[in-house]
Amino acid sequence: MVDKQQTHLKHSNHNYAALTTSASDQQHHRYQTTYDESKEQDRLLPIANVGRIMKQILPPSAKISKEAKETMQECASEFIGFVTGEASDKCHKEKRKTVNGDDVCWALGNLGFDDYSDSLKRYLIRYRDAEGERANHNKAASGGGSGGGGDRDDDVDAPPLLPFSFNLMDKRRN
Repeated sequence: MVDKQQTHLKHSNHNYAALTTSASDQQHHRYQTTYDESKEQDRLLPIANVGRIMKQILPPSAKISKEAKETMQECASEFIGFVTGEASDKCHKEKRKTVNGDDVCWALGNLGFDDYSDSLKRYLIRYRDAEGERANHNKAASGGGSGGGGDRDDDVDAPPLLPFSFNLMDKRRN
């Protein structure tokens, strides 16, 4: 009987202690909650960008609810983390520290997203071609890289990179 009373007393004191938190404990809890929320936001894509991407596929008169944007924000962020984690694991096994576009394409294919992988490979090839042309233009504009450019910014005369689109919907509409 004494053991049951002592156990009950311990639980009662514990519950009382839990109910009577100090002001500093409450302040710490508010700070921790704010910190956790900010860490959560760091992991998510910016919601304005998500909304802008969603609007591109919808008719101009369509509206998107905040809840829909937040849901898509969560899903897209999770998907990016999932694919990046797979690409990172590959790099780790190969004793490399930098994940590149080819690793992301491999990860997409390895995870069963072949349509995305193929489209991204085509995009990556076009992007690299444009980067190569841009570098060649800069080299020619600066006299073949002989260092005769002085303080001039090499990017002044370089053609801008074309905005590439990465759109699976085009493939499906055909």
